Amino acid sequence: MIRLAACQYDIELYEQWDDYAEHLQQLVEEAVEQGAQLLLLPEYAGMVLTGQLPAAVRSDLHASIAAMQTLIPRWLSLCKSLARQHGVYLVPGSAPVRDADGCYRNRSWLFGPEGLVGTQDKLIMTRFEREQWHIAAGSGGLQVFETGLGRIGILICYDNEFPMLARGLAEQGADLILAPSCTDTEAGYHRVRIGCQARALENQIAVLQSPTVGFADWSPAVDENRGRAGLFVPPDYGLPADGVIALSSQLNPPNSEWLLVDLDLEALRKVRSEGQVMTRRDWPEQFLHPGD
Repeated sequence: MIRLAACQYDIELYEQWDDYAEHLQQLVEEAVEQGAQLLLLPEYAGMVLTGQLPAAVRSDLHASIAAMQTLIPRWLSLCKSLARQHGVYLVPGSAPVRDADGCYRNRSWLFGPEGLVGTQDKLIMTRFEREQWHIAAGSGGLQVFETGLGRIGILICYDNEFPMLARGLAEQGADLILAPSCTDTEAGYHRVRIGCQARALENQIAVLQSPTVGFADWSPAVDENRGRAGLFVPPDYGLPADGVIALSSQLNPPNSEWLLVDLDLEALRKVRSEGQVMTRRDWPEQFLHPGD
């Protein structure tokens, strides 16, 4: 049994580094005090760093993305130290990172008690990212991370709506997919959530979703945010009939809130060999009937 924490993360304005650092430290400590072993924050949680930029810069989409690059190393150093200090795994969300080729990519990091475990880029961009942000498709493909809790993959938001990505992680042995998300409408949230639940069903794995919430009129990137945190599994023996192990109580809480939930990986693995259905095993059979 492992204890997971998924944050409904409110994008608040922190104009000074010390205020932001204290906020993140307190947020992590809150989850750790409740026994969390893995903490997940949402897609573009790193955009809160732009609150430290001058108002004229943070209110400009492209200027804010460029200017925040100098803040990212310090942020990652803080995240690394928090994971080490508390002996936990921490995904602090994602941020647009400028690579050596000059392109920005939406990148997420996984830190563990020993330091950086690895990174995962978002692979398929939404219209907003393509047409307005000019964020490039991720590099490096799909990663499965070996951790003390099990094999873990990360699919960022929209990537969860594409079945072959999750299938690739499942075939590499992932038991759990982390799904940091950022959606500005209830429909967007449900698209990602439905994708998460479908990927859990198809691959007989668990998917943990963490969304941004709240309103940040000071940021053109994450000004409106709606979503609920949840842990999803295949509906089968020993697991919930609707495939929902836990779901946060409200769509938009007034402040950041953690969803704390326990996951029995052995019960999850058992359905792959003894379940009512064998979707993971039977996956290849759908390709035997082209045109049917």
